[in-house]
Amino acid sequence: MKVLVTGATGLIGRKVVDRLRQAKFDIRIVSRYPERLSPVGDALPMPGAGSPDEAFLALMRDVTHVVHCAALNNDRNAGEADYRAVNATLTGRLAKAAAECAGGRFIYLSSIRAVAGPSFSGTIDEATPPAPQCAYGRSKREGEIAMLEAYAKRADATALRLPPVYGEGMKGNMAALMRLADTALPLPAGVLTGVRSLISRESAAGAVLELLNRPRPLRPAYVAGNASPLAISEIITAFRQGFGRPRRLVPVPALPLRLAAALLGKKASWQALTATQICDPSLLASEGWTPETDTLERLRELARRTSQAR
Repeated sequence: MKVLVTGATGLIGRKVVDRLRQAKFDIRIVSRYPERLSPVGDALPMPGAGSPDEAFLALMRDVTHVVHCAALNNDRNAGEADYRAVNATLTGRLAKAAAECAGGRFIYLSSIRAVAGPSFSGTIDEATPPAPQCAYGRSKREGEIAMLEAYAKRADATALRLPPVYGEGMKGNMAALMRLADTALPLPAGVLTGVRSLISRESAAGAVLELLNRPRPLRPAYVAGNASPLAISEIITAFRQGFGRPRRLVPVPALPLRLAAALLGKKASWQALTATQICDPSLLASEGWTPETDTLERLRELARRTSQAR
């Protein structure tokens, strides 16, 4: 049984490939960056969004399942059209070819940004009405819709919506928080009260394996996340402990900082920083997946490994 994994050289894709190989699946890896592919094994470059249908159908030769990890994110130079081409159009083309040629499942690694913007506060689950607020989120939602349209006659496709993912090679806000933690700067505790769900790349890969193996039909979407969401202050403290640095959180109240942010025209940034976004993974857990319970220790260990690698 062969699984095609796109984005196989990325943060999550590498770990998905590892888990699938451990489970004795045959793997075909595909990447938008051919220079990163090993010359050994079943590896192919990803066709562009405007490639002919035959290029996508060729990827599906002897393939049973598809795990679509490839995405454009955390690219400040990308515009709306760039995000749509990679995250929506390319996803739809790939899903159409898979629905035609591959008899198994299509797992699309999506994001909570497909349903909620950075300033949203509340709980996110499968029933949360999609309301993306950024180009990345809109493109991921469009990708979900294109995938489900391709699989309209089969309950074999699902969007796995992930909160911020951490692990070696991470980018975006989690990488920024770790860089901030790796300084001696005192930080105002009043700014760091937002609570967030996270997920390790190992746990995300485990969810993919669970969805491939489960015998029942797939739901259109699943939300993943750790068992216990963390305050941003806890995340930074865990990183600082891993780096061997003091905690250095100063008990500054939130009100003057919020007023200063408003005066400086940074209200949206303040709302994004202090928002509480909790992912409810109970549906996925009820179907066999176990959310991670050791997130703080994993964050400490990630910082320790980063420090040792210097």
